[in-house]
Amino acid sequence: MSRDNEEILEAIYQVIQARKRAPGEESYTSSLFRKGIDKILGKLGEEAVEAVIAGKGGKREEIIYETADLFFHTLVLLAYYDIEPEKIYGELRRRFGTSGIVEKKLRGRDL
Repeated sequence: MSRDNEEILEAIYQVIQARKRAPGEESYTSSLFRKGIDKILGKLGEEAVEAVIAGKGGKREEIIYETADLFFHTLVLLAYYDIEPEKIYGELRRRFGTSGIVEKKLRGRDL
């Protein structure tokens, strides 16, 4: 991932954290925090399904749009629990170069 990519995700995460700390009446993100974790998880699930549907449809622009929504709502979940995106990058770096099959076995998970 390029530094610019990490920076945009970090910038969005910081805005999400700001909305969490100082909720705005007109802020969609603030409304998610006000409604709580069940709403955040529901939106994340909805966006995941929409990304799957877009992937099945194969239209690049729809895949890009829905994946951006999925990334955004994932960042909201991370912010809810005060998990910095860098923690996710670190976990991905840890796994990089390890076979997915091997990695799952190390965690005791079946494929």
